[in-house]
Amino acid sequence: MTDRQRLWDERYAAQDRVWSAGPNREVERIVAPWPPGRALDLGAGEGRHAIWLAQAGWTVTAVDFSSVGVARGAEEARRQGLEAAIEWVVEDVTLWEPPPGTFYDLVLVAYLHLPEEVLSRATRWLAPEGAIVVVGHALRNLTEGVGGPQDPAILTTVEQLHAAARDLDLERCEEVVRPTDAGDAIDLVLVARRPAGA
Repeated sequence: MTDRQRLWDERYAAQDRVWSAGPNREVERIVAPWPPGRALDLGAGEGRHAIWLAQAGWTVTAVDFSSVGVARGAEEARRQGLEAAIEWVVEDVTLWEPPPGTFYDLVLVAYLHLPEEVLSRATRWLAPEGAIVVVGHALRNLTEGVGGPQDPAILTTVEQLHAAARDLDLERCEEVVRPTDAGDAIDLVLVARRPAGA
């Protein structure tokens, strides 16, 4: 177990809930109108997005390296009768690969700050017309926003996200201001889709 895994296991174990029970508002705005299909939730944590997607009819694979977070998500899914709709996987998303021949209509990366090469690899798991949705803290949030990670090495820019999705049809790639109780946070949003014939 790595130090980061241990840290997140301890964080999930120490609190009733680390994140809100419902989906992030930007994720909900983007994905809610879409017809359900097969989804991959990378860095699923306690499973708030995986459970919300399953409630909407999606079949979900939820991957996170925290066994405590995954266990919490799986328990909540069982409580809601959604256990058949979600596959829970305890793995490091930077190393994990889906089974050969498995493709997704949605790859969701919500507030998980991944290197460009990992995001680029995730785009290869999209089915034709499938979309990757990335929502996270912008690098500019460090100096002009509030909250979020304070390590510039794990934060990205619009240009880096655009580069990660260079083989896809870009629908959105922009900064979004998110009001919080502590002030405005600056997020990045990427929505990019694999062409139908690709």
